[in-house]
Amino acid sequence: MARRRAAEKRHTLPDPKFNNLVLGKFINNIMVTGKKSVAESIVYGALIEVQKKINRDPLEVFYEALDNVKPAIEVRSRRVGGATYQIPVEVRSDRAQALAIRWIIDMSRKRSEKTMVNRLASELIDAANNTGASIKKREDTIKMAEANKAFSHYRW
Repeated sequence: MARRRAAEKRHTLPDPKFNNLVLGKFINNIMVTGKKSVAESIVYGALIEVQKKINRDPLEVFYEALDNVKPAIEVRSRRVGGATYQIPVEVRSDRAQALAIRWIIDMSRKRSEKTMVNRLASELIDAANNTGASIKKREDTIKMAEANKAFSHYRW
């Protein structure tokens, strides 16, 4: 960890189609090896697929999915007297958003549909309906925090 000063926060650009900052961050997280146009086509294709499947505004479904996946609490490792404890800590809003984006993308990559567009669309729909692997990941995180509630007095 840097001792001199906090690192400057980098601001990402909004996406070109909807002019949305969160969607821009999502596209940047989908992107692999700097291929932004490929990432944009995947995300926009998935949003079109969501529109076709459930006849709702795709951005509304996207935000609903993100809100459902955002964790409120997580565990952090803390070393106290030679032992390492998992301490439950509240999650800052920007970190919660980053975790939700990461979890949705990771779980959609692990799905079995044929194309990434279909996988991402299905995961977004599942997350908006409070089902799917990314919701399970959030539930597991919350369960782990609940199980380690006894160590919360070690919070820093």
